Amino acid sequence: MPTIHRPRRGSLAFSPRKKAKKPIARIRSWRTDGEEPKIQDFAGYKAGMTHVLMIDDRPSSITSGIEISVPVTIIETPAMRVVALRAYTDRGYYGMKLITEVWADRDNDNIERALEEGTVREIRAVVQTAPHLVSGIPKKTPDVMETLITGGDVAAQFEYGRSILGKEYQMADLFAEGEFVDVAAITTGKGTQGPVKRWGVQLQKGKHSRTGKKRHIGNLGPWTPHYVRRTVPLMGQTGYYQRTEFNKRIFKIGSDGTEVTPDGGFINYGIVRNGYVMIRGSVPGPSKRLIRMRPPIRGMPPLDAPAINYISTESHQG
Repeated sequence: MPTIHRPRRGSLAFSPRKKAKKPIARIRSWRTDGEEPKIQDFAGYKAGMTHVLMIDDRPSSITSGIEISVPVTIIETPAMRVVALRAYTDRGYYGMKLITEVWADRDNDNIERALEEGTVREIRAVVQTAPHLVSGIPKKTPDVMETLITGGDVAAQFEYGRSILGKEYQMADLFAEGEFVDVAAITTGKGTQGPVKRWGVQLQKGKHSRTGKKRHIGNLGPWTPHYVRRTVPLMGQTGYYQRTEFNKRIFKIGSDGTEVTPDGGFINYGIVRNGYVMIRGSVPGPSKRLIRMRPPIRGMPPLDAPAINYISTESHQG
């Protein structure tokens, strides 16, 4: 008899598959290299996808030097504003502890006092988006998030943070065309689903489904141990997970979104009226979802700006 090879359905690497608490992705790891202080995050709103024709500049590709069609994602990126600075100290096993903070519309010298005492380990910035400038987003309340300032020593990071406190910064201030970024977002929510849709298990065959239950798993596990293990695929929350994708290449950073908007606008979004960033491939989440971008934590070296010959703006309405 041949050996039956049937790998399990659904990767456990993404478990537990639980619903995200907020529509804003949380970033826990940052790049800490660099000599000059720099803010480490930018966020935009996903508009949709299109495709471009470009010259393949990957030297190891079989189509190197040939014009190819590549799918891209358009993210609208209006300017973000730094509204506060926060100083953290190391609390050991329990992570970082907030010492004090200063907001753009208030005076506070507690951070400078903490720097003199030598208790500050990290300087983070509280930034917010500007959804009121985006016609495709049906809200005006800004999304607020926290990002790390890295590079140099803590004193230099604080001086840099104080220089940008209360000011706006653009996508082009942090990234350039050809660089790689990591994107983090919340995926599309699908509610409560069964194991077939949630884990990809097979439907039961006719002989095994005489009870009329084709979309159930065969059993919940062995007799021992006397509990249902986490490896058993069960029904539950599907989608609306936080996911991070590494090393997504920036194709283009522009200031006029109408040059990449299809005729009639993006489906479920509309017209891109602000600055935008074009990223190769897909990114997590539906249209209108907040997308956070950070420098690549796995250290991909930047490439030159790609040679784009054509950007498709044909209608997506059919």
